[in-house]
Amino acid sequence: MLVRTLVLGGGLTGITLAHLLRQRGQEATVLEAAERIGGLCRSRSENGFTFDVGGSHIIFSRDHEVLEFMKNVLGSNREQRTRNTRILFRDILVKYPFENGLAALPKDDLFYCINEFIQTYLKAEKGEIPPPANFREWIYATFGKGIADLYMVPYNEKIWNYPPESMSAHWVEGRVPRPPVEDVIKSAIGIETEGYTHQSVFTYPAEGGIESLVKSIARGIEDCILTGFTVRSLAFRGGVWEAGDGKRTVTGDRVISTIPLQHLLPCLGGGVPPAVKEAVGALRYNSVCCVQIGIKGRVPDISWLYIPYRTQSLANRISFPSNFSSHVAPPGHAGILAEITYNEGDEVSRMTDDELVSHVIGSLERMGFLTPGQVVHTAVDRQKFAYVVYDLDYPGNIRIIREYFQERGITLVGRFSQFEYLNMDGCIRQAMECARSWP
Repeated sequence: MLVRTLVLGGGLTGITLAHLLRQRGQEATVLEAAERIGGLCRSRSENGFTFDVGGSHIIFSRDHEVLEFMKNVLGSNREQRTRNTRILFRDILVKYPFENGLAALPKDDLFYCINEFIQTYLKAEKGEIPPPANFREWIYATFGKGIADLYMVPYNEKIWNYPPESMSAHWVEGRVPRPPVEDVIKSAIGIETEGYTHQSVFTYPAEGGIESLVKSIARGIEDCILTGFTVRSLAFRGGVWEAGDGKRTVTGDRVISTIPLQHLLPCLGGGVPPAVKEAVGALRYNSVCCVQIGIKGRVPDISWLYIPYRTQSLANRISFPSNFSSHVAPPGHAGILAEITYNEGDEVSRMTDDELVSHVIGSLERMGFLTPGQVVHTAVDRQKFAYVVYDLDYPGNIRIIREYFQERGITLVGRFSQFEYLNMDGCIRQAMECARSWP
């Protein structure tokens, strides 16, 4: 029997699901609120510059099947680069990850980091460190007080815009590896070591930015994608699911949601238990503002740069997309993308686009990455749903939410529907598992 699946959301997860279901001979309809597919993986091309509007994306993965899927759908539209990433520690460019670049630190800071790391390592080996109760404790238990104080805590306070002591530690296990003690000692005495080797070589679309990946996955299934359809109602009636946008209704035998839970829940109308509403309302997330700067001239041979201190810039990360591809800036020009996390009501949310551009240009000039007169193009994009924040109440809240939607027969897949901090490869892996699990 041909089963029609309604896929809510046409971002990377939703388009991948439709692609895979079509491969399995199943009918699917994607309902996307925007006029273009892509979600956080959309790109903006103007004045010869191309930038990713949801933050800098690269293609890498430990998951060989997912990595080959992404490369294969891009075909020849891809370029490969070797990662060259730095951390701006005060005014020093330190190799990323921080524990692999300790030799660049001033001697006092170097001793502080390596001494505290070894002391912490010895305590852990003796079983003297209790299980961490929160993210801040995990940082100290993993890296020691030196690396924690100088980099890990200030950077994570900045990117999450939330106190690490109020965040759960469960999500970092397996995502942020514990550095091997021999690598940290080598880095401290100047022997080159590499961390996060699975992303030391990465791929990026040659043309079109990261949106090219989503468009490539969508090739051949355009007929099943309905854009400009904001799902406002979702109900199971007469043995079928009905999704409506206030003007039109689309029906299907089953539903997969990839849209944010905060958008999905109101579609269900009345009857949602108060505990579920409270749990969804309590979920924390960050928004991101992406400031795009096109310049005349060159940029440093750096892939991206982490900036741990707010005194340096509001941006937590600066990337150089013209170092990812030779086709995202006009000849003789380069691109710089600044990412700033924020929450509604805070300082960044109240700044105008012009104020944000002015701030980023000023901070880039102070940091030595720009000189006056170089800028020829600017743009700003804001994404409300960008990062999942794992607060201490997250495990209990997400359990309530998932049990409810499972009982309703609505499958949740993807970053903001599953409400997990998934990279692109994690979203594609979830889509693969979902498609395979259904008859």
